[in-house]
Amino acid sequence: MKQYFFAPVFMLAAISAITQESSILSQQEKGAILYMREEEKLARDVYNFLFDKWEVNPFGNIRHSEQVHMDRMKTLIEAYKLEDPVTKNNDKQGIFTDTILQKYYTELSGAGSVSLTGALKAGAKIEELDIKDLDERIKQTKQQGIIEVYSYLRMASENHLRAFVRRLKMQDINYEPVILSKEEFDKIIQSEHNRGSGMRWN
Repeated sequence: MKQYFFAPVFMLAAISAITQESSILSQQEKGAILYMREEEKLARDVYNFLFDKWEVNPFGNIRHSEQVHMDRMKTLIEAYKLEDPVTKNNDKQGIFTDTILQKYYTELSGAGSVSLTGALKAGAKIEELDIKDLDERIKQTKQQGIIEVYSYLRMASENHLRAFVRRLKMQDINYEPVILSKEEFDKIIQSEHNRGSGMRWN
């Protein structure tokens, strides 16, 4: 059964805190916000595609979470008066301004079309990518409101990664990380499920 909840209180506080920060961001910080907005769209679009293909969880549940994450990034875009790349493309399924993310969509949706196992591995890879990129972006800013939004997204990505790994385990497949280090991956998988993201994934 799908379960949906509102974002946690600290998430709302983080968004409010943005108005108390300097509106002057570096080009690196601006670029990071725009990139992560589209990277959350990458996850949502691939999961929409794979759910239509296979009609199983965790794709069905997690795709809704990714929409919430896109909305959180849009809040940052609006707060700092940036041009939204998603709106620019009318939020078309599978269409991205960033060429790297466009390539990822083609690669991951294609790999996920071959088999359910391939689809689940594609989902796990997306979450690994998300965690890695969020870690990098957190290091690139001192704006507390931005850091808290990124941290919230990272927490959810850990939950998603665990959900995909568990689903693969049900098929007697031990997933090995392809982006994160084995040490970081094992730490995430072995940690307890963090319910702060407000959803049940499988």
